[in-house]
Amino acid sequence: MSATNSSVPAMVRADLPSPVPVEEYEQCPVTDVLRRIGDKWSILVIVLLGKRPHRFNELHRGIETISQRMLTRTLRGLETDGLVHRQVFPTKPPAVEYSLTPLGRSLLVPLSSLADWAVEHRPQIATARDSQH
Repeated sequence: MSATNSSVPAMVRADLPSPVPVEEYEQCPVTDVLRRIGDKWSILVIVLLGKRPHRFNELHRGIETISQRMLTRTLRGLETDGLVHRQVFPTKPPAVEYSLTPLGRSLLVPLSSLADWAVEHRPQIATARDSQH
């Protein structure tokens, strides 16, 4: 396909060496982001925080099977990557509220596109999976 074909996404048009060196794969910004949001809980936390800020216990109650430890780890990772802001209020005991940063909010658009694609193609994926059994 021609590199000038604008209907092919830029990521697919990019030339990759074959085989792809492990260092290149490990340092790829796409791989890095997918590691963060591809875990079990990050997307759900991002979606919930995209609706409004939440306190820790609200999030914990809002995600039925997540442990406190895993929610803490997920929030810390998202905070480290600049996607979530943690605000401590000077109350007794201190109240902590989590919200998306502008960077985190900007992730909602591509996540929504991915979600739309997944819902649209779910029947085709299910059919393909069923044909493998």
